[in-house]
Amino acid sequence: MKKWAYTVLVLEKLIKVYMKDATQIFKRHEGGPLLHVKDFPGKAQIYNPAPVQYGEETILLVSVVEHAATKGYGRDVGQTRVARSSDGVNFELSEENFIDTQALGEPWDRYHHFIDNRVTKIGDWFYIITPVMVQGFDSPIGMLGRTKDFKTYERMETVTQPKNRGASLFPEKINGKYYKLDRPGGGDGGDGDIWISSSPDLVHWGEFKPVLAAGYRFWNVQKIGPTPPIKTKHGWLDIIHGVFTPAGGTYYYIGAILLDLKEPWKVIGKTNSYLMMPEEPWERHGNCDNTIFPCGAIADYDKDQIRLYYGACDYAICLATGSLSETVDACLKGL
Repeated sequence: MKKWAYTVLVLEKLIKVYMKDATQIFKRHEGGPLLHVKDFPGKAQIYNPAPVQYGEETILLVSVVEHAATKGYGRDVGQTRVARSSDGVNFELSEENFIDTQALGEPWDRYHHFIDNRVTKIGDWFYIITPVMVQGFDSPIGMLGRTKDFKTYERMETVTQPKNRGASLFPEKINGKYYKLDRPGGGDGGDGDIWISSSPDLVHWGEFKPVLAAGYRFWNVQKIGPTPPIKTKHGWLDIIHGVFTPAGGTYYYIGAILLDLKEPWKVIGKTNSYLMMPEEPWERHGNCDNTIFPCGAIADYDKDQIRLYYGACDYAICLATGSLSETVDACLKGL
């Protein structure tokens, strides 16, 4: 190893040893965005991917808006499409919509704007909660569906109350019940906090409990929102987003919390600092300036790595990687 490379390695280790906050854990993919709207003629927006590992493939459920969209109302013309990759970096985005309710009749043909999905593998199925708008009604509302192959989609039922955007399933039963994290009160405008609910069958939900309110640090004063939790030996790790609106405009940040394994409504740790903030040009300027938005992450336990796929300014899909154990430790220490 060359002397300069060794010096850099030592410095990186020293930074982590004496790290006073969590902002140094994740590193962005050096090649920039994995997908960008400018590379797809006819697309107005590409954003907010829901990631999951499917065998040897990495799957992203990507939100797409086309300039020539013929369905939807006003701006609500978002669709969900599948992007596939064999290496987790180079993705091929499908031209076909993965979720389509138009042919299902009432009331499903009134549902539109299928964006910001959350996907969780439970058993042999991949369950997807999609915030959808409903023509003429105060929304979004969470629609549950599932797939085994990311080619066919089975709609199941609506599983949240209106204005719940970000509902995320846990990947296994806890004490004999299914659980999901909710974000009620977070439609367009208004505050948004994290709650939890339980179900015997993934369709009927109750036992709502508060988990964490927005505003515990400056970067999440307006809103916080969950993603599907990742199981670790210390607790359920959940990547969250936070919203802060200073005088210069709204900013979206990424942070993390840790929930108790047996009583997941209990927060046992959280990052007081953010993990990431908008810094790169494609994260600062676009259709929605100063926005980085996660809908989930993939844990590689053997590599002690988290692959964090996130949307940038409603224009691009990006990747950052970080240590799973360091992220958990940052939550436990309140870094």
